[in-house]
Amino acid sequence: MNIKILTALLVTLCLCGVASANDKARHAPIHEQDPYEGFNRAMFGFNDGLDKFLLKPVAQAYDFVMPSFASKGVAYFFSNLDDVETFANSLLQAKFHNAMVALNRVIWNTTLGLGGLIDVATSFDLVSDEEDFGQTLAVWGYDSSDYLVLPFLGPSTFRDVLGRVGDRYTDPLYYVEELSEEQKLLLQGLKIVDVRASLLSVESLMSGADRYSFVRNAYLQNRDFLIKDGAVEDSFSDGDLDIEDF
Repeated sequence: MNIKILTALLVTLCLCGVASANDKARHAPIHEQDPYEGFNRAMFGFNDGLDKFLLKPVAQAYDFVMPSFASKGVAYFFSNLDDVETFANSLLQAKFHNAMVALNRVIWNTTLGLGGLIDVATSFDLVSDEEDFGQTLAVWGYDSSDYLVLPFLGPSTFRDVLGRVGDRYTDPLYYVEELSEEQKLLLQGLKIVDVRASLLSVESLMSGADRYSFVRNAYLQNRDFLIKDGAVEDSFSDGDLDIEDF
């Protein structure tokens, strides 16, 4: 994954619209999941600056020149690729219904949706739960992991770092030999910029907050939500954020 990819994820996850309490019977409180806070805060500041001076200006320019229908097509195209990842990891987690839904989404959106540029599957009530290899590792037993902010790559955990390595092998672009590595990186860059542009209008959610704590809590609780398929409580354990805000 290149430098821009997880920088965008830093912004994406800090603004994600998911909140939940951690399962205290199995997980430490959020502040105890962050034993490397000093290092993490330094990396967060570096990544935040990179977004401020590089990614955000590019996203603003993209948002200005890109027609809305074209931007939607870009988002749908990459969402279609992500459904392949969901299909593979659903099988690995024995979530066979979700796997079949994801597979049908790929089939319909790739064929009738012109290669994924149009999301026809959702109109057929085909909606799957997002799955990735980090979630698969959690289902397999690696269900608690320390928080880690990586330079350029953004928020993660030790488990999810391993998960990202596995996700590379469920990315259809990885197997397209006709594309050079540079072209694949350009496509990933397009995905990041499009996602970042879609978040420009919701940045006010971060105003007045401890940005580092907000991002950390949003990331950890978003992952908890995804791993448990939404079967979690509805409030942050630290009280830093109310789910009603989303």
